Amino acid sequence: MLVVTTNEIPSKKIIEVKGVAHGIIVRTPTWTQGFFGGLKKIIGGNNQAYANMANQSREDAYQNMIEHAQSLGANAIVAFRYDTSSMDGNGEAISEVFCYGTAVVIE
Repeated sequence: MLVVTTNEIPSKKIIEVKGVAHGIIVRTPTWTQGFFGGLKKIIGGNNQAYANMANQSREDAYQNMIEHAQSLGANAIVAFRYDTSSMDGNGEAISEVFCYGTAVVIE
């Protein structure tokens, strides 16, 4: 599956637009990530546990989008984007990663 952030693919012709393909992940940190994240708030610095969780969330949302595009019959995605947000769910940090693009068929 070819995925690009541009609206067109040089040297490729879009022959059909299948619609919006999307993937979403909503995740909370594990107890361990939350504990070490709390320590990092006190001493400062890069929070590798949260960075790893964010990277995994992006990858999972991306894979969900690919699967959605394939289910639509697409072989490429153009105008690909990520969007993120964080929420507070009863005192618990919640992270949402949403990615989307236009599912297309290219020659």
